[in-house]
Amino acid sequence: MDRGTTPLYNQMVMSAANPTFPRIARFRSPAAFREYLHQLGVGLPVDETALSADAGSPLAESLTVGPHTLGNRWCIHPMEGWDATPAGTPSETLLRRWRRFGESGAKLIWGGEAVAVQAEGRANPNQLLAPACGQAGFTRLLSSVQTAHQERFGTTDDLMVALQLTHSGRFSRPTAAGRSPRIAYHHPLLDARHDVPPDDAACVLSDAEVEQLMDAYVEAARAAAAVGFHMVDIKACHGYLLHEFLSARRRPGRFGGDFSGRTRLLCEIIERVREACPTLTIGVRLSLFDTVPWHKVDGRGEPISYHDSLPYDCGFGVDESDPRQIDLTEPLQLLRILRDGGVAAVNLSAGSPYTVPHIQRPAAFPPSDGYPPPEDPLIGVWRQIDAARQAKQAVPDMVMVGSGYTYLQEYLPHVAQAVVRLGWIDAVGLGRMVLSYPQLPADVLAGQPTTRSLICRTFSDCTTAPRHGLRSGCYPLDAYYKSLEPEASALKSIKQP
Repeated sequence: MDRGTTPLYNQMVMSAANPTFPRIARFRSPAAFREYLHQLGVGLPVDETALSADAGSPLAESLTVGPHTLGNRWCIHPMEGWDATPAGTPSETLLRRWRRFGESGAKLIWGGEAVAVQAEGRANPNQLLAPACGQAGFTRLLSSVQTAHQERFGTTDDLMVALQLTHSGRFSRPTAAGRSPRIAYHHPLLDARHDVPPDDAACVLSDAEVEQLMDAYVEAARAAAAVGFHMVDIKACHGYLLHEFLSARRRPGRFGGDFSGRTRLLCEIIERVREACPTLTIGVRLSLFDTVPWHKVDGRGEPISYHDSLPYDCGFGVDESDPRQIDLTEPLQLLRILRDGGVAAVNLSAGSPYTVPHIQRPAAFPPSDGYPPPEDPLIGVWRQIDAARQAKQAVPDMVMVGSGYTYLQEYLPHVAQAVVRLGWIDAVGLGRMVLSYPQLPADVLAGQPTTRSLICRTFSDCTTAPRHGLRSGCYPLDAYYKSLEPEASALKSIKQP
């Protein structure tokens, strides 16, 4: 169905208090977990046993993406490490993370890291920057993944490595001085929240600047192709610039207004990259739906008042009459356009970690600038998996990667196997989980039990740390980050109530 009419979507509302939800670890069997999901009204499938590759696991099946054949259905999501050098080149900490991605056993490394194509579009002063990296920096990234994978698994013939290209738009902070937002249009709710003066025309990218931005994407793609990356991801998710353009109904000119105008920037970048790099596979990470921004009030999360902005014309994948509801009509239309435009695969996500973290990244514990979960995070997991299921059903001939699985914890392999077996999704992507437990895909396919002490419990330190200028990683569970000083001590101080 094109519209998100499942009653579950009505639960995107404020909680009356800060509830305590049962921890996943308390469910001692798949049956117990399924029973709780049933009580919750969540339709997640949970296989009884997570099979090994030798036992015929659906996750071990090969997958074709463009001209490439991948060895399994596990994917590593791109993440913003925010711990490159100030110049924007790879640091040793960042390369360690990429090596661990290579050791994970996943056969699709979807970007590894978000790389800004322009200096002004960095989300943090230590984000990777494409012009600074150039071919030398990109070679170090690619080599770190491929060498680690080769050493661990003996071949890279069935491994696909992509590079994610981005501009942070409204969330740009290229220097320590503070935010320097560049926006597609003035947003009635987000401008005030993120200190964008409503009459500041200089923040809005001109059409001439948009043309320069497209050139920057092409140059970054050329450099990635030259060193051997198999794919580039044109990032259009999480409230960053290309995602914001998808909702730019208030923007005049050829890059806003109607659906054709709002999708033009993304589609033209893809077209130009294809022309410049004909052997490079193209993917898109896309937020399928959004909602109105939330904020913390009296210790709990609630939507920012939006009733004065109805009908809500600043969303993508939302119902304009009630923007708390999902409407997949436009996202499904865009997926068909991307397929027809030569995009080989899409990586499906939702929302924004800055404005609706409980929608985008279901977690038991919020980041320091977030709010307590207003719903059982399993509802957020189901919301994303079900939307991706609808997308795959509507556009079955396009390769799709799913997101939102980490909160499943012990039962992540059971659900991942089930959704691939059922054809709901082609591959399962992991983000935060691989920061604490990079070898989870390899362990599952080898038939080994998961290591409980490494399972991500969604403490959100990997988000809190970089939001405060610290290096990114799993401080609670990764001994490397536990030993980092003064970062480890600083993080403890930040988290003190």
